[in-house]
Amino acid sequence: MHIKKKLLYIFILFATAILMNKADAQINETGNNNYQLDNQGRPLPPSRPGNDSLKLRDKYEDSITITYKYFDSSLIHHIDTSINDFGSRLQKPFTYNNTGNIGSPAESLLFNPYMKAGWDEGFHSMDIYRFTVENTKYYTTTRPYSVLGYLLGGKGEQYIDLLHTQPRDKGNVNFTFEYRLLNAPGALKNENDANSNLRVNVSIHSSNKRYSSNFIFIRNSLKSATNGGLVNPNDLNNLSLGSTFEVNTRLGGSNTRTNDPFNTTVNTGNISKDVTLYFRQSYDFGQKDSLVKDTVTYRLFYPRLRLEHSIKYSNYNYSFTDNNPIASDYLNYFDLIVPSDTINFHDNWRELNNEFAIYTYPDKKNTNQFLKLHANLQSLNGSLGKFYTQGYNNVYVGAEYRNRTRNQKWDVTALGDLYVAGNYAGNYSGGISLRRDFGKKIGSLQIGFQNVNRTPSYIFTAASSTNLSLGDTSNITFKPHSDFPVINTTDFKNENISKAYAVLYLPSIKTKLTGNYFLYNNYSYFSNYFTAEQSNTAFNLLQLGIEKETKLGKYFRWYLEAYIQQKAGNTPLNLPLFLMRNRIAFEGHFYNNLDIATGFEVRYVSPYKPDIYSPFTAQFFNQNTETISNLPDISYYVNFKITRFRFFGEIANLNTLSYKNNIFGFNNYSFVAPNYPNHSLWIRLGVWWTFIN
Repeated sequence: MHIKKKLLYIFILFATAILMNKADAQINETGNNNYQLDNQGRPLPPSRPGNDSLKLRDKYEDSITITYKYFDSSLIHHIDTSINDFGSRLQKPFTYNNTGNIGSPAESLLFNPYMKAGWDEGFHSMDIYRFTVENTKYYTTTRPYSVLGYLLGGKGEQYIDLLHTQPRDKGNVNFTFEYRLLNAPGALKNENDANSNLRVNVSIHSSNKRYSSNFIFIRNSLKSATNGGLVNPNDLNNLSLGSTFEVNTRLGGSNTRTNDPFNTTVNTGNISKDVTLYFRQSYDFGQKDSLVKDTVTYRLFYPRLRLEHSIKYSNYNYSFTDNNPIASDYLNYFDLIVPSDTINFHDNWRELNNEFAIYTYPDKKNTNQFLKLHANLQSLNGSLGKFYTQGYNNVYVGAEYRNRTRNQKWDVTALGDLYVAGNYAGNYSGGISLRRDFGKKIGSLQIGFQNVNRTPSYIFTAASSTNLSLGDTSNITFKPHSDFPVINTTDFKNENISKAYAVLYLPSIKTKLTGNYFLYNNYSYFSNYFTAEQSNTAFNLLQLGIEKETKLGKYFRWYLEAYIQQKAGNTPLNLPLFLMRNRIAFEGHFYNNLDIATGFEVRYVSPYKPDIYSPFTAQFFNQNTETISNLPDISYYVNFKITRFRFFGEIANLNTLSYKNNIFGFNNYSFVAPNYPNHSLWIRLGVWWTFIN
């Protein structure tokens, strides 16, 4: 009841605020459903075909201006109000696979290694659902702007999406509030997911333009019940009651099912929580100036030198818990000997970063050209289980050069960090990116290179302190370095990863081509539910992609996204050779304010040996025994927009239709991994309202 009241309270506050807004202005709209990342993981401007071609235009369209930039990026984006892609409403990109339910642990089907130097805890299976400092948006708006979204799916699945941003003090202050709530009970035993995200962002600029500060508060709570997969997948063909909840699972079989969308209890599964406080302030020294226009004098200020300090505190909690463990299931399916009472593996880390930086601006009229030098003091403290603690202190320095020319044709970024003292001394990362814009007809080309030398994530190098034991490895002694049951069999060396990439955008034929080349040394991985290993053999991987929009008629469009990747080298890494998504759509603008986008979406993944998820370590691990070969995933969607109201509807997994025993039914299940089935027919309906005051 407490959760229901809390959620109702948030809804009342937010609804009261947005219903007081007036709908008498229009936004400058462009789509931004897919993007290329820069050297620091931030999205680049939209450069793919099909960017919100359905724009609403009226006489008020210039009465509001709203744009945003990502944290530490100078590239300007516009609000996405497109309706041609239902997948943009979900938090999971089509290039990812989860464990069968929305909001569950997910892994990229495209090779995408972690490329940051220094300490990393190693829990990344829920990353796509997180709010982070890096994906924080700084809005610039002339009027308050709000978005309220609500999506309802099968089995009580619900998704709430709230956004409000507004300027204060003549635009010198901007406040942004974001909230997301996902609750998905799932279709199997012990499959419920409950994720919530909260972010508050305040940016302040003084009237004389010398002083600025930014405050960011982030809280993520990601709860995923884990059933360990089905005991016998063939049971899906013999459902006496027609409900998949009948099927026995390896974990959580004693838990009681509930379809209550407000129930966030996870009896058996992983819980990841983190809180981040970030504060940055800067002061500029430079040159004053003024501009007289239409008898009005505008005060200008050109920064030449900036002093900056930022402080960031984060608290990370990761756990696996089972409140009702069945000892025989653990022993039979995972060869793990457990006590009869509650199981709880838990690691907690606290990170404090202090950064001091100095900027210089060579061109006083181009603040997008600068050189930054910075030094950072990092303090880490871990509470691993009940008895063991770990502490690290690191010092790293870095430099960054950016030059986005005033004619907007060239964009250069070069940056690097080096750990000079502490436990991670010798780690480094660096990269350079060059982008050239050749105009609207010819397009643009971006090329870049990155290299990182990093200590493997902590979960790989830290043996477990748990008092549990494995049935066939009783001779192995767990070292007290983590509460998670991890066995490491080697002394891990630093990983070295190099990446060369290119992006070519051709607007005349509405095509984007991408290419990535990786060279990887000392690849760290998990070989089973508990064992961390490292490959001493270097390997390389080539990844090519294409995104293209084709006009099939006045109202019909074909959207293609395809990737091919090939590994060279004897490394335990399995990836699909081919990944593709097609959308055949009917799109058009009708009457005065109605936009429609409807059609079929087909996603195909070539046969491969997918990784299996280990809830005990919250890691995906390599397996070479079972190949998954599924039919293409097929869904039908219908979306429309009337002024600032948008509707999204989807019937997913039409490919599960079968004809067995002279009866049609949706029971031809696809599998995301061995023993992990995807949903059968699934319906989702959602609405998004935009409010402008």
